[in-house]
Amino acid sequence: MAFEGLTERLQKAISGLRRKGKVTDADLRETMREIRLALLEADVNFEVVKTFIKTVRDRAAGTNILEGLNPAQQIVKIVDEELTKMMGEEAVPLNKSPKVPTVIMMAGLQGAGKTTTVGKLALKLKNEQKARPLLIAADIYRPAAIDQLAKLGHDMEIPVFSMGTDVNPREIVKQGLAQAAENKNDYVFIDTAGRLQIDELLMDELADIKTIAQPDEILLVIDAMTGQNAVQTAQGFDQRLDVSGVVLTKLDGDTRGGAALSIRAVTGKPIKFVGQGEKMTDLDVFYPDRMSSRILGMGDMLTLIEKAQRDFDEKQAEEQMQKMKENTFDFNDFIEQLNQVQNMGPLEDIMKMIPGMANNPALKNMNVDPKDLEHIKAIVFSMTPAERENPDLLNPSRRRRLAAGSGRPVVEVNRMIKQFMEMKKMMSGLMNGKMSPQMQNMMNMMGQGGGMPGMPNIPGMGGLGGKVANGLGNLAMKQMARKLKKAKKRR
Repeated sequence: MAFEGLTERLQKAISGLRRKGKVTDADLRETMREIRLALLEADVNFEVVKTFIKTVRDRAAGTNILEGLNPAQQIVKIVDEELTKMMGEEAVPLNKSPKVPTVIMMAGLQGAGKTTTVGKLALKLKNEQKARPLLIAADIYRPAAIDQLAKLGHDMEIPVFSMGTDVNPREIVKQGLAQAAENKNDYVFIDTAGRLQIDELLMDELADIKTIAQPDEILLVIDAMTGQNAVQTAQGFDQRLDVSGVVLTKLDGDTRGGAALSIRAVTGKPIKFVGQGEKMTDLDVFYPDRMSSRILGMGDMLTLIEKAQRDFDEKQAEEQMQKMKENTFDFNDFIEQLNQVQNMGPLEDIMKMIPGMANNPALKNMNVDPKDLEHIKAIVFSMTPAERENPDLLNPSRRRRLAAGSGRPVVEVNRMIKQFMEMKKMMSGLMNGKMSPQMQNMMNMMGQGGGMPGMPNIPGMGGLGGKVANGLGNLAMKQMARKLKKAKKRR
């Protein structure tokens, strides 16, 4: 995640306040200084930082917070609210035309991930709205762009309109729009040309395409790793095109993340989507409040829940919940859930969305090698059908056979089986309402909409298998929350 360094610095600044029973003016000044340095190091625009710090300090000092109860918590709340305001407060949806088609023009510099983002957004609309998009390949200067878009369209079963590299982009757009009208496509995406830097030829061409297409949305695709250059790029494109929104790509890269915090404040243009991965489904709506929670290390349960709802098979989840309740959950079910968790993305990223886990020391340097998960699967696949269905059959001699069959040490096999059995017991208790005091407290806080200071301390859950188990446990809670929500609606 792009904000790990910023999160660590902010957490450190705020933790000093939490250790104090009373917060003085000097404490507040020191905390504001640390927050200012953290934001500047994250490459946030200087003027934005200056305004932010002044606002937070004035709010904290001006409402007698320092004299009230839990001043540290109230200051954190103010920081959270102001970060959210800085990034736009609410998610901004795509503009939609009252007439068919809705035309979306994509712009950006070379290397920002514009063509891939065209594919991701078109696929998102196809999957979520049953839309019938058409992609127009109008970048004739980079032949690979046309080939790339054609391949993406073929893989996603989305039509691509192309006339090669010898036709003027303006003509390509005209004819592409005519085809979309004829075929009644409800969305049209225009993949325009990029440059290594902004120049007059590029801007003239984009301005002409805007005049021809009359787009309902002009999305500027920006590489989050470019730091302050991202803000300058946004200003340059906006001056000529009046962009309607921004898509930040590579937010999962090794970046300080300041672009995300600066763009809205400097340009006034909303960030509408963020790309955080290489898969075509790795494009998310940008929620300022959720991003603020993640930056402050408070997790992002709503996004985690949405990812689970999108990637988990509903029927399988219902069946597995019933098995957990009846304590008949077996290794076949475990493999199914493990596959679905893997589909949600890197495990370390999923865990960091859980409140209290973003800067957990146990996850500080966590980088789960996909091979480690495959080792777990290898152990399970070395079992007989009877052993998968009834783990109690796994006596020492059978475990030695599993070790030989999977090529893993016996101690690793023993640890994985032990963790599975403990997870199974925990799940059964959870499904039947028998929760530990720690877990009950965590569920209460979730119900009240508060943040969770940390995960419950479940003995014997260390190591990779334990992290998987804890992740699955939280997804099980997600399913329960969903059921409760449906039940309330029915009432």
